[in-house]
Amino acid sequence: MWRLLESEWMKWRRSRMWLVLMTLPVLSILIGSANYALNQGVLRKEWYSLWSQVSLFYGEFFLPVLIAIACSHLCRLEHANKSWRNLLTAPIAVSRIYLSKLAALAWHMLLVQVVFFFLYLCAGKLLSLSAPPPKEILGWMVRGWIASVTLGTIHLWLSMRIRSFAVPVGIGLCGVFVGLGMVVKNWGLFFPYSLLTVGMGVLSQEGLTPAEILWFLAANLLYAILFSTLALRRLKQPEGLV
Repeated sequence: MWRLLESEWMKWRRSRMWLVLMTLPVLSILIGSANYALNQGVLRKEWYSLWSQVSLFYGEFFLPVLIAIACSHLCRLEHANKSWRNLLTAPIAVSRIYLSKLAALAWHMLLVQVVFFFLYLCAGKLLSLSAPPPKEILGWMVRGWIASVTLGTIHLWLSMRIRSFAVPVGIGLCGVFVGLGMVVKNWGLFFPYSLLTVGMGVLSQEGLTPAEILWFLAANLLYAILFSTLALRRLKQPEGLV
């Protein structure tokens, strides 16, 4: 398992994915902060208003697309070099192959969340916000990471099924817009692409009730189990991969 994790780490280190990982949170903060600065007459809740602006670009658009790109990247070399055959014929359980990719994704999404959190605090200080940062921010970040991993299980499955790098990303982008509509209709806790929006308080910073938090966690768990099972079944049927 450790060698598999080292292999996935080397893929990230030797690629330009680090640039993408860092660029999208920075863009989210810059665009959101500029929008907040230009509309302070309307956005008067300081940290909460700033969060509504920066998380709108980050949690609603950039992060889901980043997850899709990352998952396509995790499977790109296997598809391009027909390495699935060598990997799946090695004396390694397919569950470990899958978990190594999911663990690599989860770790990098955690780093992205930490970077975004730090940049958000820096932006608030640069904008001279007088109130302390919101106490809900830790919950937003943790729930955002959980939803990111759930989306990762969906896109790992898609990227294993689809050889194209761009098609899963396009599917993710379509899912984002459908998810936004589900949130507007108050069905966000039932659709995987809406869980990130709901969990991070993108459209509403009022917080989730204990019952909503419980359902949020249950929905993430159910979707993660479902798509992980589908991905493992795909790996056990390698003729479609090689």
